[in-house]
Order: sequence, then C-alpha cells, then structure tokens
Amino acid sequence: MAAICVFCASSNKLDQQWLDLATQTGAELAARGHTLVSGGGCVGMMGAVADGARAGGAHTLGIIPQSLVDLEVADLSSDELVITGDMGSRKNLMIERSEAFITLPGGLGTMDELFEVWTTATLDLHAKPIVLLDPTGFYDGLVSWLGQLADTAFVRAAALERVTIAKSIGEAFDEIERALA
Repeated sequence: MAAICVFCASSNKLDQQWLDLATQTGAELAARGHTLVSGGGCVGMMGAVADGARAGGAHTLGIIPQSLVDLEVADLSSDELVITGDMGSRKNLMIERSEAFITLPGGLGTMDELFEVWTTATLDLHAKPIVLLDPTGFYDGLVSWLGQLADTAFVRAAALERVTIAKSIGEAFDEIERALA
C-alpha cells in the first residue's frame, strides 16, 4: 500500500462532473488500501477526493500553508494535517511524503504541482510514478503542445515518458501499482 498524492483543483465553482471524478478517485484509493496525500484543502475537488478517501476508510494526510489555513479552507477532518510556512514548502513536503502522484483536472496550482513533480523526476531526483488521469480529454491540448516541444528539442522525449496518461480511475491506480511492484 502506498501514499499517493492527488493534485487537483480547489475551486468551489466547478461542474459536478469534476467533483464526482475526485470523489470516485478518493474512493478507489481507499478501496485499494492506499493513503491519500493532498494539498490539505476542504474545498472543490481537493475536498471531494479527501471525502471520498475517508468515506472508504483511507488514511488522509493534508499538507497546507498557513496562509490557506488563515482563509479557513483547511481540511480539519484530515487524519494528519501538516501546516507549512509557504507554498514551496508545501510542494516539497508533498513530494517527500508521497510514493506516487495522480493529477486530476485543475488550473494553475495543479499545473504547478504537476510540473514540479515531473521536472524533479526528469532530473532523476526521484523515480516515483506520475499519472495524469484524463478520462475526458481535458489535457489533450497540453499533451499535444508538450509533444511539439519534444519535436523542437525544448523537451527531451524521455521526459514525456515519465508521465503515464490514464483514461480511467482504475487504469490510473493499476499503472501506479504496477510501477511500485
């Protein structure tokens, strides 16, 4: 069983389909006996994935900077809530405390987290599996653009291979479990 970090949106103005995806991801994580590592928020997809994980009996670890605690968005129901001094410390601790990563749809913060973990993997600072869970084609434009960057040598082709794209929740967890076996 692994500590799996899930990166996702924390907006509370999202369509229900995204909240459902997050809840189902958390439920599957729990069903497979994993621990959830999250950004420690209680809103949007971040809150939904934590609720789904907890409902299934998973241990939840939230890591959140004090500035977001001050905005009253901390997931106080987390089994363990770690408060950091800033966003950079939060990301570093999320990477350190996780054995694998799943990225759900999200915005700038989610992209920041994905690229941080992806970049550190391509620099061989870790060999932890990274999965982009994209059942709807949300990331098709990003993946296409990155492929074009590889064609121009701005991105090494090997770097693109460090991330697996999964079209279903089950496939995402299967990929992680296969990589960790």
